[in-house]
Amino acid sequence: MNRGASFAVPLVALAFSFALGAVLIAAIGRDPLLVYGTLVRDTLGNPYGIGQVLFKATPLVFTGLACALGFRAGLFNIGAEGQLYAGAFAAAWTGFTFPGLPSVVLVPLCFAAAALAGAAWGAVPGYLKARFGAHEVINTIMLNFVAVALTGYFVAHVYVVAESMHTPEIAPAARVWRLERLLPALAGSPVNVTFFAALAAALAVGFFLWRTRAGYELRVGGWSASAAEYAGVRGGAATVGAMALSGALAGLAGTNFVLGYKHYFETNFSNGLGFMGLAVALLGRNHPAGVVAAALLFGALSHGALVINTLVPKELLEILQAVVILSVVVTSNVFEDLVRRRRKARVGAA
Repeated sequence: MNRGASFAVPLVALAFSFALGAVLIAAIGRDPLLVYGTLVRDTLGNPYGIGQVLFKATPLVFTGLACALGFRAGLFNIGAEGQLYAGAFAAAWTGFTFPGLPSVVLVPLCFAAAALAGAAWGAVPGYLKARFGAHEVINTIMLNFVAVALTGYFVAHVYVVAESMHTPEIAPAARVWRLERLLPALAGSPVNVTFFAALAAALAVGFFLWRTRAGYELRVGGWSASAAEYAGVRGGAATVGAMALSGALAGLAGTNFVLGYKHYFETNFSNGLGFMGLAVALLGRNHPAGVVAAALLFGALSHGALVINTLVPKELLEILQAVVILSVVVTSNVFEDLVRRRRKARVGAA
């Protein structure tokens, strides 16, 4: 699929999804223009709404990049949820275990711990696939359960805080700034500097994939494993490395919650952010810029579900999110079929 068609697929899917959403809104007796107008006004029409959208989009950028990088390598990393839990817990543990460190040391240490824990959790299914041929989908799904259960055990039995389901709070030096300190208009919104870390991660992933030899080898492996092997790429090492990098990105998603919002690790805090990364990567066409745009869209829909709850059930926007993904899949196949037919027609005419 050429670049123009690749760019058009999400737009067509979005247009179709919002049109279908308008039909559903009208079917329950509401005015679609009123609902969509309220959605836009209360999410993007004021600083607080924009802050909420950026806050909700931040972890989706990380998990979307994690899944996109896996897709680029020909791997289906469905374990971003578990990697997210491992990273968030590691960030929290580091934050409350070393309270005497200065902020300039402790904050980077927490980020590094989150990335390393996510990388370790992602490398395991990568190794199992490279060494034994075990499919990464099964392995990552199982590791999701393990991560949630293991962190839950530590919260409930090791780092117990009475009458709560979270760890002790991290040291004040481990907390990152909320953007309201820089932009007072965002007051009340928990958006914090991890949003800029997410944007930096998107730039880094783009540079890695299209400006480095390792990134090129990773993409070649995703296109054709046999071609990559013929070109001298070590398939096993590439698989483990890709899964580890993917896991590191997913692990960093937890810093938004731990360092910038609640300041502790809490069981069941994610609400499926790791799984949503798959949808974000798919809508963003596995490109870092597309992932950022898709994360902002899903962030707006997530916050929008709350602001229009008095007009229509919030489940309507959850349906809309699912329709967006289905539309992208269907539209992508339709475009690819059209492109394939046009190419055949040109070859026949020549």
